[in-house]
Amino acid sequence: MRVELILLFIAMGAINYGLRAAGMLLGEFLPSEGRFAAALAQLPAAILISLVAPLLLHGSWADWAGAGVVAAIASRSEGLLLPLAAGVAAVALLRLL
Repeated sequence: MRVELILLFIAMGAINYGLRAAGMLLGEFLPSEGRFAAALAQLPAAILISLVAPLLLHGSWADWAGAGVVAAIASRSEGLLLPLAAGVAAVALLRLL
């Protein structure tokens, strides 16, 4: 393995750890109610959508069907693990067709 890749992995790990530590240390200073707290609560969904939307726009019919499966199951369940697992399974099975 090239030295640049190893250094890159070490740097990414250090940055990831630093961001997590900063979140843990500074998290108590964030508001727990109000508009800003509501916006922070929606941040994970916004990040997920920003990652999935471009892939879906250039995706195949199997990707769109998998997104439909995720949306249908997510509307009826509380967690995200079941819809995401069902969507991955649906896309994998539909791509075999």
